[in-house]
Amino acid sequence: MADYAIGDVQGCQRELMTLLSLLEFNPDTDRLWFVGDLVNRGPASLEGLRFVKSLGDRAVTVLGNHDLHLLAIASGTRDPGPDDTFDDILAAPDRDELIDWLRHLPLLHHDAALGYTMIHAGLPPQWDLAQAAGCAAELEAVLRSDDYVAFLRDMYGGKPDRWSDELRGIERLRFILNCLTRLRLCDTQGCIHLKEKGSPFGRADDLKPWFDVPDRASANLRLVFGHWSTLGRYHAPGIFALDSGCIWGGALTALRLDGEPRWYSLPCAGYCRPGEE
Repeated sequence: MADYAIGDVQGCQRELMTLLSLLEFNPDTDRLWFVGDLVNRGPASLEGLRFVKSLGDRAVTVLGNHDLHLLAIASGTRDPGPDDTFDDILAAPDRDELIDWLRHLPLLHHDAALGYTMIHAGLPPQWDLAQAAGCAAELEAVLRSDDYVAFLRDMYGGKPDRWSDELRGIERLRFILNCLTRLRLCDTQGCIHLKEKGSPFGRADDLKPWFDVPDRASANLRLVFGHWSTLGRYHAPGIFALDSGCIWGGALTALRLDGEPRWYSLPCAGYCRPGEE
């Protein structure tokens, strides 16, 4: 039995299947963790959703920002962008079943036995595991409720930019969503900065990767995440970044979680211009 975490697939289903073949993935015994962004920009988002859904409890997937973007478009609260590749999903006979499955996925997954926690993007410096899991559960409950469309209508925006236990309503939910699905950089005061998408290396400003903010409350965790293609495949103590930019010609990355961590990468042809998110 093996456990593998897989970086952002984004509709690159052919590359995913090739990578799983190289891993000799056995769906009867092995498990897959997907760090989110199963869909968008690549040519086979529909096939990807169907495949991961078909794995049942042999796969665990957290929601990413592109997955939430699909939910917003499918609900009618957001118009597709020129680079979105959702038409096949929206026209599929099993569309409603897939959308319902997607909105019931978690935003955080913790496995105490393996000793890893998976999110799509990041954690604000104020959250430890209990706080992060509690906040993720709050947002999951809303997405799984009958009122989820109202939340999708109001989920976009960059404020508030700093955590407070006093946050309530849409501001609290939006902050939780932005951290778990969009976060890359924070300032030294613990405020999140969402507009910056570039590499964290060689910056001239005072922004740091969220995982490098001093006294981060989650520093004792081993965190697996994606989302940050310009960071690429990256490892630091307790940090395992898996988005190596398959969609724009980088690689699709897997990390074996059971036993000593082992990395695997499949070079990809790419479907977008470098740097598109």
